[in-house]
Amino acid sequence: MRPIVVTEFITLDGIVDSPGGGEHPHAGWTFKDVAFEEAAYDVKGRETEEASALLLGRQSYDEFAPVWPSMEEFTTYNAMPKYVVSTTLEGDTAPWGEGHVDVLRSLDDVAALKQTDGGEIHVHGSPTLAQGLARAGLVDRYTLLVFPLLLGSGKRLFAEGDKTRLSLVEHAAYANGITLQRYDVVR
Repeated sequence: MRPIVVTEFITLDGIVDSPGGGEHPHAGWTFKDVAFEEAAYDVKGRETEEASALLLGRQSYDEFAPVWPSMEEFTTYNAMPKYVVSTTLEGDTAPWGEGHVDVLRSLDDVAALKQTDGGEIHVHGSPTLAQGLARAGLVDRYTLLVFPLLLGSGKRLFAEGDKTRLSLVEHAAYANGITLQRYDVVR
């Protein structure tokens, strides 16, 4: 069984909306509002080695697909299998640079993918998808870079009313106030 890992930039109040840019009033908060410290992002390099596939929601796909294929730092991700969960994309595949993304139509399709052979499946962005995966019991780990910010509004990673027990497997704190928190979901 392949583990599903949700990996996010997140604020102290649980907001994951527009960390690098977008339509949120404070879009780009990861780079604009917190001093850069390279060590805080080391986990992102490890994630590219740990991931064997990417799983995205429709909005994250729409934002990443036009950009990531041309970015050298995403070469590894661009080469691995990618999946987008969407009921509105037409066809079984969608474009991704010179490659493609396989379209999954439901969380049942994600559950079937999870049962295949292979390594970790990583979910970047996609808070609505992450909430659905969590409710369906499909998330195995959360990797969170927590930023010392309160945005007060925006898309949240965790849905109201959902209770999940977690086990801390790794943590670190950085001089700029960012903390790394990696949790396994306890079943």
